[in-house]
Amino acid sequence: LSDVFTQLLGGVTVSLGAFYPLFASYGRHMGVCRPGKTIPAKLAWFLQEMPAFLIPLFLMLTSDKPFSMGKNLDKQHHYPFPTCCIDCFFTNHRTFIYSLLTRGTPFPLCVMMAGGFTCSLNGFLQGHYLLHCLTALIYKLDFLLGLLLFYVGMVVNIHSDYILRNLRKPGEAIYMIPTGGLFKYVSGANYLGEIVEWFGYALATWSLPALAFAVFSLCFIGPRAYYHHRFYQEKFKDYPKLRKALIPFIF
Repeated sequence: LSDVFTQLLGGVTVSLGAFYPLFASYGRHMGVCRPGKTIPAKLAWFLQEMPAFLIPLFLMLTSDKPFSMGKNLDKQHHYPFPTCCIDCFFTNHRTFIYSLLTRGTPFPLCVMMAGGFTCSLNGFLQGHYLLHCLTALIYKLDFLLGLLLFYVGMVVNIHSDYILRNLRKPGEAIYMIPTGGLFKYVSGANYLGEIVEWFGYALATWSLPALAFAVFSLCFIGPRAYYHHRFYQEKFKDYPKLRKALIPFIF
């Protein structure tokens, strides 16, 4: 089964990488899908992120052991239900909170559908692996460190999104330089937080699907942070010279 997962995830990662221009064509970088139909940003984010929340929840509720996870684990090492749902915190926030608060420009329909497919696939892989394939034990150092990284990344991501939302008033269509938080050091502070989240989650669960999605997130939103950084540098002559794209002091 692990070989099947490896081949599946490898193929999916390569395929998604090949369609990077399509996935990335929203917001200030929208271009590939024009002049196709667009969807309001709030609705688009809600619809595309919903599967990542509902599918793992459905798998857990329909499982014959919804309050524990993994295979061949002693009861004392089973994941308690609240702990095994740490990924749902992020997907719940992105689905029900971020989507309602976002002020982004309309999404191309093709991008929303591609994002929905990715979230559906990821939701199934994460949920299925944790429920039926997990063999590692929890409450070890790697789990605690991963959990810490997950929540640190989540705080950075949410705080950075808050800063971006409040850069301009409702109805304004101008770009401004984000300041505060990790934006002092990088242009893609929100992306850095999300990447740290997923690598923390991968460390905590010690699962191949989680690691695969963490790598995919790095390969997908990492370049987006770079293009944001380059956009700011070209648009604003007074953009901070020492600010990096994604990794403080390095890149």
